[in-house]
Amino acid sequence: MNEEIAEQQADITRLLLHHIQAPLTSAQYIRGILPVPAPAEAIRMVTGAEAAYTPDQLTAYEIPLRTDADLLTADGIVGILRTLHTRTRVYSSDSISTVMGMTLVSVDPTSVDPAASTPDDNALTILRCIAHPFTEERPDPRLRGFLFLDQDRLRLYLDTEDIPGVIGADVRPSGAVTALLAALPSLITEEERMTADATDPHCSCVVDLTHW
Repeated sequence: MNEEIAEQQADITRLLLHHIQAPLTSAQYIRGILPVPAPAEAIRMVTGAEAAYTPDQLTAYEIPLRTDADLLTADGIVGILRTLHTRTRVYSSDSISTVMGMTLVSVDPTSVDPAASTPDDNALTILRCIAHPFTEERPDPRLRGFLFLDQDRLRLYLDTEDIPGVIGADVRPSGAVTALLAALPSLITEEERMTADATDPHCSCVVDLTHW
């Protein structure tokens, strides 16, 4: 695993979570962030309307995280997505494919002029840095991404020091969230709960916690 890319995927996920409620543009929200498996150094940003849950309502944009020697930041990702959603673009056929039933668009960051940060973006940065200062201590499990699979089914993409690869954990937002979060670190390491999902290339196994 490329730890530098894994950490960048986790940072982008952490910093952009609020866009599941705060729109990127007037009608587009983040509905998922997918950690592209190694050796690719990329992330897939899933967008759609606020109430979009099904693949036909969603579009995934695969964005390389490394441009020259620099890593693309969360602010850079937002700027690219806003440009893609507010300006008419024509994509070549070889840049369009599908993943998990969604349209997948391969994006060349060097060809996109990212939209500038808004005053609210900058205000959030200030507030976040004060309220939640960065720490060098890695969370375990670490959130590498997420995807809404249904109105009450959320897939968390997690990694942990105990198990190689990325684990997909399906949870029910309407369930006992506090108890689930407390038990999550141990639940995702129980091998008897692990199953394969051939339709999802972003994780090595899935743990179904929707009935927990």
